[in-house]
Amino acid sequence: MPFTNNQAEQDIRMAKIQMKVFGGWRTLDGTNRWRPVRSYLATARKHGLNPMTALRDLFAGNLWLPPAHK
Repeated sequence: MPFTNNQAEQDIRMAKIQMKVFGGWRTLDGTNRWRPVRSYLATARKHGLNPMTALRDLFAGNLWLPPAHK
């Protein structure tokens, strides 16, 4: 059972936990690097990909992109 049925709230939950546990990010650069990685992994997970597999493929030069929405 999901914590909430609101997908938007679920998507930002990990960012809020990061801010709560660590007090935010030390630099704006760190924030700007963390957000795209987190977004990439969340999107991959929603499409049924294992996040570790998505990262491994990404670093191997095989960027995964979600299918185009029609």
